[in-house]
Amino acid sequence: MLERLVDASRPADFLNKRSPAYKDRNLGARKLTKKQVIDLMMDDPNLIRRPIVVRNSGKAIFGFDAEEYEKLR
Repeated sequence: MLERLVDASRPADFLNKRSPAYKDRNLGARKLTKKQVIDLMMDDPNLIRRPIVVRNSGKAIFGFDAEEYEKLR
């Protein structure tokens, strides 16, 4: 599912930047690939930005964003 939802052009946007694991691993200083981001998420699910809202069309929003939620309607 993550493979389908994470955008390869901006994979780091799907990580929870407030997570202690994000800070401990100094992920903000690294340029990560989609594969690396997914591997990190699988290793530590706390790194997944939440909530995840998935529309029937397959479009997904990671994290709270009221404006983006409205666009899904």
